[in-house]
Amino acid sequence: MRMRRRDRKDYYYRKAKREGFRSRAAYKLIEISERFRLFKGKESVVDLGAAPGGWLQVARVLTRGKVVGVDLQEIEPIEGVEIVKGDMRRKETLEKVRKIVERVDIVLCDASPNLSGVWSYDHARSIELSEHALQFAKSMLREGGSFVCKVFQGDMFNTFVEKVRWHFARVHIFTPKASRKESAEVYVIGKGFYHPKVLPGEEYEVRVDDVSERGEGVARLDDFVVFIKGAKKGERVRCRITKVRQRYAVAKLIPNRSESLRSQ
Repeated sequence: MRMRRRDRKDYYYRKAKREGFRSRAAYKLIEISERFRLFKGKESVVDLGAAPGGWLQVARVLTRGKVVGVDLQEIEPIEGVEIVKGDMRRKETLEKVRKIVERVDIVLCDASPNLSGVWSYDHARSIELSEHALQFAKSMLREGGSFVCKVFQGDMFNTFVEKVRWHFARVHIFTPKASRKESAEVYVIGKGFYHPKVLPGEEYEVRVDDVSERGEGVARLDDFVVFIKGAKKGERVRCRITKVRQRYAVAKLIPNRSESLRSQ
C-alpha cells in the first residue's frame, strides 16, 4: 500500500501511465539515449531483464532494427519485439537469442536482484548480475557497439567499471532524472565495443624498444603498445598486464621464475 501511494505521487509514474509506457523506467532510457546518442535508427537491440517491457517499448520507437527482450518472467507481447523467456546467465538463453539475431549493436540491462534489505548483500548481487550482463554483451555485440547497465553503488562498483573499460573505448557513469532520489542506482554506459589485445593478469615476455616521456619502458605485442614501469630500453623482460585500454596496456615487471607464460 505504501508503494502504491508513493507511485501515485510520482511524476514519472503518472507520466508513464498517461503516455502508455509499462514502467517509469522508460524515461531513464529515453534520457540516456538522448544524452549519449545511443540510437540512430537502425540498431539491433537486446534488453536483458526486460520485464515488464518499458525499455523494450522505448527501443522499438527509437530503432527500426531487431529488438529482443530477455527475462525469466513472462512479458506481455509488444508489436515488433521478440521475447525470449530465459535466464541471461545461462548459455542456452544466449543461443536462443542468437537464433533470432546473430549480433547486435546495443545491449541493455535494467535488471535488479530481489532486494533483501541487507545493503552489502544486495550490492554484491547487483554486481554479480551486472557482470553476467557484461559477459552477455561481450558475446553478442558487434565491434563499436554500446552497453547500458544499471548497477548499485558500493565497494565493488569501481572494479566492475574497470572491467567495462577493458572492452569499451568510452565509459560513462550517469544517473537519470527519473531515478528515485533515495536509490543508489547508477547506469554504466559503454560505447565503442572492442576485443582487447590483452587482459589484466596475463603475462608476457617482451623486448623493450623505447622509453616513454614518463620514463616507462615501451614494448609492443605486434602493433599493440605496453608501458612497463622500471623497464629499460634494450632489455628483454617478463611483465604482467595490470591495466587495459583500447590502444595500450600498462604492465609491471615480474621477477624471473620458471613458470609458463605467453611469449611474444
